[in-house]
Amino acid sequence: MSKFSQPSVDSTVALIMTQNGRAETKVVSTPRKPSKGGWNAAIFIIFVEAALRFAYYGLAGNLITYLTNDLHQSTSTAIKNINTWVGVSAIFPIFGAIVADSLLGRFKTILLSSTIYFIGMVLLTLSVSVIPTHYREAVFFIALYILAVGEGGHKPSVQTFAADQFDEGEPEEKAAKSSFFNWWYLGIVVGASSAILVVIYIQDNIGWTAGIGILTGALGVALFIFLIGIKRYRKQAPVGSPFTMVAQVFVAATRKRRVGQTRQGWGICCEAGGTDIEGQPRKRTLAATNQFRFLDKATIIDDLDASSKTRNPWRLCSLNQVEEVKLVLRLLPIWLSCLMFTVVIVQTHTLFIKQGSTMTRSIGPNFQVPPASFQSLVGLTILFTVPFYERVFIPAARKITGHSSGITMLQRIGVGLFLSIVEMVVAALVEAKRVSIAREHGLMDIPKATIPMSVWWILPQYMISGISDVFTVVGLQELFYDQMPESMRSMGAAAYISVTGLGSFFNTAIITVVQAITARSSGILLGNNLNRAHVDYFYWILAALSALNFCVYLWVAHGFVYKKVEGEKPQEGRELAFAEHLDAKT
Repeated sequence: MSKFSQPSVDSTVALIMTQNGRAETKVVSTPRKPSKGGWNAAIFIIFVEAALRFAYYGLAGNLITYLTNDLHQSTSTAIKNINTWVGVSAIFPIFGAIVADSLLGRFKTILLSSTIYFIGMVLLTLSVSVIPTHYREAVFFIALYILAVGEGGHKPSVQTFAADQFDEGEPEEKAAKSSFFNWWYLGIVVGASSAILVVIYIQDNIGWTAGIGILTGALGVALFIFLIGIKRYRKQAPVGSPFTMVAQVFVAATRKRRVGQTRQGWGICCEAGGTDIEGQPRKRTLAATNQFRFLDKATIIDDLDASSKTRNPWRLCSLNQVEEVKLVLRLLPIWLSCLMFTVVIVQTHTLFIKQGSTMTRSIGPNFQVPPASFQSLVGLTILFTVPFYERVFIPAARKITGHSSGITMLQRIGVGLFLSIVEMVVAALVEAKRVSIAREHGLMDIPKATIPMSVWWILPQYMISGISDVFTVVGLQELFYDQMPESMRSMGAAAYISVTGLGSFFNTAIITVVQAITARSSGILLGNNLNRAHVDYFYWILAALSALNFCVYLWVAHGFVYKKVEGEKPQEGRELAFAEHLDAKT
């Protein structure tokens, strides 16, 4: 018997030739294979993000060297300028997320912001090459902040857009999405490490024109690659301002603050907007929770609501809408308790570089490792840690906890926060050793002298930084995507990114306060002479603040309630069942 099939979306119409020569048609149900999305689409976006991170870290990774050596800024001024730029770059994504979720959609926002970023890179290339010297600094900083605008639209949209390629309604795609965040971060690290190893060497040994020019070219290639995959992407339409939905719940709850909780409430079944929207994932109904009970009054139907023919969204909100606002409120304490972690991250591309620049960096008789290139040690550590985490740690932890990811997102973040404390303690001890060697050789007042101490002493602090990133950074990415309302996921990505921005501002504030306090004594902390700058004291201050912050995080995480969806098992039950399914397959 032979069979010929005609393709169909939901089923296959088969023309079957029987033994007596008669033709019969039969509808055969077949699994529906998505024509868009999945890894086939996400891999394009991962590659593009890796290329953009190549451009970003090729600039940011060595920026302190350019500011101090070429623009002749002091160390503290350069650090503050970098912190301000990084901070602004991380705050702008909040506005970019509003544009993506409310107006343009994620795909168009990525395309527009990447174009702006490319224009900034072109201007940056001109500023280090053909712009006259007396205008160079002004044009350079204008270009930097054009890049910040481009970052603002790109960063909150691209990760969310990539994660949107996986359908949460399909168990296999949902599991792939959890794994996606690990490989997404690995792609970023590959791009960043490549820039730090190759481009920074070119900047230090050939010139900044060649170095920035390579970054600009890479960005142009990235834009072209992004457009190649345009037919593979799942694109979601904008859904309106997320702040309006949040404001409506607070206004409605405030108006009914004196109404008794015994009155009838308005459930999701009554919501006019509860149906699926074209271009959006299927909307899931959230279960009621007991936190922030004062917001539940927004769902109560009072006499005015009952007598009205139409619902006033500023007086009456659905249960689903209220629970979505609760999701946002639950994430705020987590967001605040991760600020100190980003303060520690900042040190890897500021003080760690200055620390390494004073040490012996020779490999062989003729090769000097650029101090900024040691940031690649963070990336190399991540390159080894992510596969180990995926292939060894998760299966081992899963057998103990029954969780499909081995440990929960909050536990993962907490491990990284603890490691950041260890990182600062190790950095302080290494810096104290460096200063003692400088003192022994009479080099304390010769700031440009090379200390006879191998730069490989700072290897442990970079490695610990990489391991902590695998836990906390990836954990935050997944948490702020998974626990945000579906309509606010770009905002969730922006919130995660803005932690870095506020952390940079917080770092600047700490430096300013510490310098103001120590200015009364003979040795100002973080002065131009690194040998007398007491950097080790600063590291101890950060270690103490990080330890205090870690205690706050543990208290916040203990009371955190994960998202609950109607019709689904509690999270622990789902994770245990899925873990058993995975173990059975393996």
